[in-house]
Amino acid sequence: MITGKILRRVLVLSLVLFNIGCDQVTKSIVRKHVDYNESIKIISNNFTLTKVENSGAFLSSGEALPVPVKFVLLSLLPLFVLGFGIYYILSKTELDRLLIVGVSFVIGGGIGNLYDRLLYGSVTDFLHIDFGIFQTGVFNIADVSIMIGMLMILTHLYFKRATPELA
Repeated sequence: MITGKILRRVLVLSLVLFNIGCDQVTKSIVRKHVDYNESIKIISNNFTLTKVENSGAFLSSGEALPVPVKFVLLSLLPLFVLGFGIYYILSKTELDRLLIVGVSFVIGGGIGNLYDRLLYGSVTDFLHIDFGIFQTGVFNIADVSIMIGMLMILTHLYFKRATPELA
């Protein structure tokens, strides 16, 4: 029983670290090899690398906030939320696997971006998708982890709600 708990925790932390690692490795490569606002075509004009620094949150929201407010909202608050998330998925043993994996992805992506914000004062974004009608802002691998994790969490919640509880 104890070994199962330890193995579960190791797997959860490995997933979180894997997401952080993928994010930080890709950002490091981009910081070294791509110039600011350079546009490198990966797949025609549809998928490009473009290095930018984002000192705000999602889509640069909060970028113009005063520095103390920005620090609280974009660094301290996420630090507490991510810490609680790790505690939650490590301590609750009855959680569904899809939920655990989803939360692990969100936490890994969140830590990747928080690390940048604390170390560099901004987050390095570099991926851009443009299919005419569908176009994204510039984002990074941490953002991809967060989106995939949220999709897993929403899928878990949908199927949990759709499945009737047995009395």
